[in-house]
Amino acid sequence: MNAELPPVTVPQADPGAAYRALKEPIDAAVARVLESGWYILGRECAAFEEAFARWQGAGRAIGVANGTDALALILRGLGIGAGHAVATVSHTAVATVAAIEMVGATPILIDIDPATYTMDPDELEAVLRAPPAGLPPIRAVIPVHLYGQPAAIEAIVALADRHGAAVIEDCAQCHGATAGNRKAGTFGRAAAFSLYPTKNLGALGDGGVIATDDTALAERIAALRQYGWKERYVSDLPGVNARLDEIQAAILTVKLPRLDAANARRQQIAARYDAALAGTGFVPPARRPGTTHVFHQYVIRCADRAAAQAHFRARGIGTNVHYPVPVHAQPAYRGRVPLGPARCRETERAAAEVLSLPMFPELADAQVEQVCAALRALN
Repeated sequence: MNAELPPVTVPQADPGAAYRALKEPIDAAVARVLESGWYILGRECAAFEEAFARWQGAGRAIGVANGTDALALILRGLGIGAGHAVATVSHTAVATVAAIEMVGATPILIDIDPATYTMDPDELEAVLRAPPAGLPPIRAVIPVHLYGQPAAIEAIVALADRHGAAVIEDCAQCHGATAGNRKAGTFGRAAAFSLYPTKNLGALGDGGVIATDDTALAERIAALRQYGWKERYVSDLPGVNARLDEIQAAILTVKLPRLDAANARRQQIAARYDAALAGTGFVPPARRPGTTHVFHQYVIRCADRAAAQAHFRARGIGTNVHYPVPVHAQPAYRGRVPLGPARCRETERAAAEVLSLPMFPELADAQVEQVCAALRALN
């Protein structure tokens, strides 16, 4: 009989730790909302939108219900839907592709650069130049800034502009990452951020926010998130219900001023993991030159992932896999979603090997060292 495994003392993620670290101001913010009697699209949401736009360096921010709705609302706002195609990746949370299909558009899935796990611009160029037969016109490109690292966004924007496609940045995992001297999410027509509890900026429930410099697009999206209303109870557009509630907005306003420091802590933890991997034969996550990585996840690759997970679990360390099954290989999408010419080969290799280590800013130094010791013992 196998010995009983030790308890997990270093979880891979712990959204409760983020609450406990800010319990007093968060509780006060929630109490303020509860006492106000106004719970949807009020002063708290407006204050968060203003603060987020200022922090992001965007002309406008629109709070929405979640990151999936954020992507779908941008597509709707741009008039993209049935009869149009949208290029994105298969190595992502399924939400990216689900949002495309929510508006009736057709996703086409591009392979990834194996070092950074983000959209391969060369394959994107090939698809834009010669789309698969029968594919509707490609009206948008959604690069995913994955694991905290920007995609090759400048190259992607240049390609999309050349072919008349709008760039919508999926920033669900890169709050605060930069490319050059600009934040990710400031290169395309608009950017969608998830505010799920485990994100770098996380609510205590579902939430999302859209950032854009396009005033007309922002106004259209703000109407679309609430039934297409510009005047209460009168729908000028066929909209949806995708509103950010006041409690989550108040919590996010508390957390936003601490985000840069939290990202710096993630980077410090990543640097310690990098050092622990030296000489083990395992490669630290690649950093794209000219960018800053904010380490939503710290991801290594393992030829024998099950053995690596067992190695960490035996030392009380939790791990996760982001993501074990590419979107195109999942039952809901298998065999019916168009792929680029590489047929997502690098995506499938990555899905079989990636492993996410513990990464959240509230990790104690002793917990980080526990992970580092396990990394040094890898072989």
